[in-house]
Amino acid sequence: MTDFLLVAWVSALIELRHFCWMLGRGKPWTPGEKLKLLFAGYNGTRNTGSDVRVQEMLRQVRHILGTPNVELSVMTQNFAHSKGYFEGTRQVHLPDVFPPFLFREVRQNHGVIACEGSMFKSKFANALTTMMIGSLGLASAENKLSIGYGGEAGHMDGIVQAMCERYVKDSLVITRNVESQQLLSSLGIPTELGTDTAWTFEPHPPEYARKALREAGWDEKTGILALCPIHPYIWPVQASIAKYVARATTGAYKHSQYRTVYFFQSGAEVERKYERYISGFAKATQAFLQRHHVFPILVAMERLDADACRKIAARIPGTPIFTSDDYDMFQLVSILRACSYMVSSRYHGIVTCMPSLVASAGVTMDERIRNLIRERGHQHLLLSVDEPELESKLLQVMETLLKEAESVREGIGRTVVRNLKVMARMGTLLENAVHRQYPDFPIRSGVLSWEDYLPPLNKNLLHLLERYDSSAATLAAAH
Repeated sequence: MTDFLLVAWVSALIELRHFCWMLGRGKPWTPGEKLKLLFAGYNGTRNTGSDVRVQEMLRQVRHILGTPNVELSVMTQNFAHSKGYFEGTRQVHLPDVFPPFLFREVRQNHGVIACEGSMFKSKFANALTTMMIGSLGLASAENKLSIGYGGEAGHMDGIVQAMCERYVKDSLVITRNVESQQLLSSLGIPTELGTDTAWTFEPHPPEYARKALREAGWDEKTGILALCPIHPYIWPVQASIAKYVARATTGAYKHSQYRTVYFFQSGAEVERKYERYISGFAKATQAFLQRHHVFPILVAMERLDADACRKIAARIPGTPIFTSDDYDMFQLVSILRACSYMVSSRYHGIVTCMPSLVASAGVTMDERIRNLIRERGHQHLLLSVDEPELESKLLQVMETLLKEAESVREGIGRTVVRNLKVMARMGTLLENAVHRQYPDFPIRSGVLSWEDYLPPLNKNLLHLLERYDSSAATLAAAH
């Protein structure tokens, strides 16, 4: 199965579903019925960022639309990996060969909310983007609610971009940055500007993190430096029947197989670039540790990151590793928020620790971290994974992070509050979209503040609002 065949298959199913709907075979939502919404995403892989995003979407949707009024479902690729997540939500298995599943499952719901952060891009896998487009397109084909929520768009291969332009034009996509909004708008896709949805996530309390870190050798006094490396060069994952047959018959491609018919990029050049990245990351950290007394930890935000963590740990003996395989999202984010500093190649490594004002820098493989760091006004804390002289430049970034930690934290605090307000606006857009699609759905009435469009906030976020929200400060001064 090539990407072309996958795109053609899903496109044909969307056309078939629309044809059937025109013949009157669709089943619309009726007043008094629970609104069934399917959350289409990349869950059940122990990708902490993807799971945290969806967790908060579910909380926000329930808060705005009312728990008694909705029935929510989430896709998962492995029930064992998403066990204990998404409380009160039905989990449905997303198979590797997904078109028949989408065709069946979308029809059983009244709407789709696409929830993967890397929603429209070929950087990671055309199959993933095809699944996002297919989910939205199948919902639109039956005139159902069809929303991309807090997603990002980047370069798409021609065939995928054409599919996106054709089948997402009747959806609403709320992007998480201006760059993504501009790209999708140029394709004629209705967009609104939003943000990521991980800002409101509440992990385990600090006591959990302190205990886990103590057991890993922390003295409860020294500042903690979190490192979140990745393997930047195995993407995109591509579907290949030829490789799958070769794997099954001869054992070839064993180390590059992601799952069933999907394979990572591999070869000598991939390994050379990866070694250069690992070496630069490790040597910069070693030099920093020689100059400063900090407690380093390595964090694998996704299961795939564990290899990079192990390779760096081998060069910095004694560095503990925390992986998403061993720690769930509530545990792992709690640990991240106990840190003082972070250098991350994972977007959600940075996002999830920002509410605790962890001073962070990025070593990025694409536009996600770049857009976030730019929004914070910290471009001098950003490097690329392909940076020439990565070791020396990363050491300089670490030194700057330490020196400017307080001002960096101030910028982070303001960014968190600003994004909470944008996330609240996303809630109003969602509510309006539901009302337009289903005018008889019971929408809340009365005077509501922007905070009413967020899931309940923890004390830490309320404190940040008091400290960094200028409107709240002005109101307090007036009283």
